[in-house]
Amino acid sequence: MQTRPIGRTGLKTGIFSLGTMTFGTQTPEADAHRQLDMAVEAGINLIDTAELYPVNPIAAETCGDSEAIVGNWLAASGKRDEVLVATKVAGSGAKAIRDGAPISPDTITTAVEASLKRLQTDVIDFYQLHWPNRGSYHFRQNWKYNPAGQVTADALADITAVLETLGKLVDAGKIRHIGLSNESAWGTAQFLRIAESAGLPRVATIQNEYSLLCRHYDLDLAELSHHEEVGLLAFSPLATGLLTGKYSGDTIPQGSRRSYNAALGGRLNAQSLDVADEYVALAETHGLDPVHMALAFCTSRPFMAASIVGATTSGQLEHLLKGADLVLSEEVLDGIQAIYSRTPMPM
Repeated sequence: MQTRPIGRTGLKTGIFSLGTMTFGTQTPEADAHRQLDMAVEAGINLIDTAELYPVNPIAAETCGDSEAIVGNWLAASGKRDEVLVATKVAGSGAKAIRDGAPISPDTITTAVEASLKRLQTDVIDFYQLHWPNRGSYHFRQNWKYNPAGQVTADALADITAVLETLGKLVDAGKIRHIGLSNESAWGTAQFLRIAESAGLPRVATIQNEYSLLCRHYDLDLAELSHHEEVGLLAFSPLATGLLTGKYSGDTIPQGSRRSYNAALGGRLNAQSLDVADEYVALAETHGLDPVHMALAFCTSRPFMAASIVGATTSGQLEHLLKGADLVLSEEVLDGIQAIYSRTPMPM
């Protein structure tokens, strides 16, 4: 599997990262461990989790179970030195953890200790902020996101306090590098600026949604990624399954994410179903698997560090991995551009 640099850390990631958000709900521990073994064997070295996981559904009593499953595998497999472990601290909006308290020096410190224990490791390679305290346009909030109520001085003070805390944790050897998630270009730029001016940890990655159906990142963040060497870790590169074709005809396969979340987090509508079908048809016209085409498109983007591939079953992961080396032809890319030009924001 080809690799990409992770920011300016000197580390590299395979073009796929293994997501673990179903570990403990849809994916039982034995199959999760099988997936982790398969991933490492295929060349995946970045494992992504979060204190909030698993999802489908999110529940207070299961938060942290995905980390614990990864930790059990790390302890049993002896492969800790072969992988990079990334996890996230939750914040406002995650009522299942700390009753939705915002990310702060106190919550970060508490969360890191709990994650280290569940992961059964001494250090977290990449520690990410699951979303900014000031709000986010992600998860379909882009339709109504309005930063006008933000107080600039408060937002900058919040970023500074968070970076100072993360710096102490880096100095203590509990985390190695930091990343953001569900962030904007302005927010990322401020993290970078403050870190540089104060000698604090530099953001290495941004974990935002990106797929053929969700291409916000192509705008200002793509330019920021290029100039600042902050790579994208793309979550939902298959648009929660829409790009596989399994929901064509408005179907709900048993055990699928849609069987747990009918609207797929707001992604599902008549337009997104139709446009997803266009991409599936394009793939089939060129003799490609739609899953492999969707992932190969993400890999082709110049700002991409890795696509986070999540599979409910090891069989699904096996299928995903078969497309790791696919390079799309100009003809296919032209077909993608034609669909994108007609419907740039279908969900």
